[in-house]
Formats: sequence, C-alpha cells, structure tokens
Amino acid sequence: MAVADRLDLTLRLVRNAERISLNELADRLGVSLMTVRRDLDELQAKGLVQRVRGGAVALAAPAEEAGFAAREPWQAAIKHRIGAAAAELIEPGQTILLDAGTTTAALASSLVARAPLTVAVLSLQAAQRLADQPGIRLLVIGGESRPGERSLVGHLTLRMLEELWFDTFVMSIGAVHRELGWSEFSMEDATVKQHARCRANKTIVVADSTKLGVRAFARVAGIGDVDTFVTDDPGPGAAMETLTDIRDAGVDVVLA
Repeated sequence: MAVADRLDLTLRLVRNAERISLNELADRLGVSLMTVRRDLDELQAKGLVQRVRGGAVALAAPAEEAGFAAREPWQAAIKHRIGAAAAELIEPGQTILLDAGTTTAALASSLVARAPLTVAVLSLQAAQRLADQPGIRLLVIGGESRPGERSLVGHLTLRMLEELWFDTFVMSIGAVHRELGWSEFSMEDATVKQHARCRANKTIVVADSTKLGVRAFARVAGIGDVDTFVTDDPGPGAAMETLTDIRDAGVDVVLA
C-alpha cells in the first residue's frame, strides 16, 4: 500500500473509532507498530489526530476536509472495485434505489453496463454520473441536500420513498459492528437508510473494509437485516472477525 493511501486509511480508522489503539491499527493495516507510530506522528503534525498513551484520538476535521469531495479520493481504487462487483449483482430491467456516499457514487458509473435500469438516487453526485446515460431511467429522490455531502434527507425524502417500491436498495454505510449492526454518523442519513431498506425486496450494502468493527452514532439495522455485503478483503485481525460475524448472521459476502 502506498504511503499516502496508508495515511488516508489510518486517518479514516481513527476518525471512525474516535479513539483507537496502536495494536488495532497495526492489525487493521497489516503493518508494524513502528510504522503506525510514524504515521500517527505525521498525522498529528498536520493537526488531524492527537497521540495518546497507547493509541490516538480523532480531532475535529476542518470543514474543507470533512465532506464528500475530500473523502472521494480515499481508497478510490478499492471503491471502484467494490462498485463493479456490486453492479454484477444487478439484473437488467430492475428498479434500483442508490444510496448516497463515495462508494455508491463509484458504483453509479458501473450501472450503465447493466442497462436497461430504472435508478432512483439519494445523492446529487450519483445523479450527475447517471444523467443522460443510455438505458438509464433516472429518478432523483427529493429532499434537502446536506451541505458538503449532497445526500438527500428530510421529510420530503421520506415522503417520496413511501410512494415507491424497488427491487434492490444499494446502501452505503459508515460502520458495522457485531453488536450495534449497521450504523451511521448522521442521524438524518440513518433515518433515510432505515426507510429505504423497507422499500426494497433486498438490500445490498457496499463499503470498504475500514468500516468493519466500527460503531457509529445512529443504528440503521441489525447485522443480519441485509442480504448481501460487498467489500474488500480486510486481511487478518479484528476486521476479519467482524466479516465472519456478518457471514454467520446469514449475509452473503462478496469480496471485490
């Protein structure tokens, strides 16, 4: 893994967990404790994390570093692989609800090859990628656009979802943990996902392996309440244990 990618991944792990140990970072990243310490020192020098005894804690991200545009390059190659693998699970002719998020935005481009499709989107980024694409009937779910994220949330979004039914909901997620299940850092996003999951025959979750073993603020669903999870191979450690828990809960796991 390139140093820049490893630093991005380290920062994501610290921010997702709020506080994380050196040993867990080493396990998740597959590197030595010395490498973890060196990377954390560099992130601390940039004002992104705070070193504490035995680990690190997250610092508040500057506004310009916290939104969709800043996160999109993180693990970009992995997200495109996940998106391509998830697109293979979609059958031509289906009606799809596509969640907000950087991984689902990467998936949107791969859906064109599965046309004809009707695709309803919960983000302006996905709408931009699918607009005017041959064979794609695009529906933009209404609602309020969250600043920085451009995900669609609020009362109007929930009302429109009540009027529709989908073959598949492709859901992004901020975290998944054996006890809390699938969870999100924003209550607004979590509420939309809860409603969307109830408006589809099946739910496919797409997320990179940094989300494994992490607990976020707002619960979306129990660990076994989805049908398929598409992710990358996390390697040995706590993340792989969470992946095993997901399989044991009856969820089909696809590694991209």
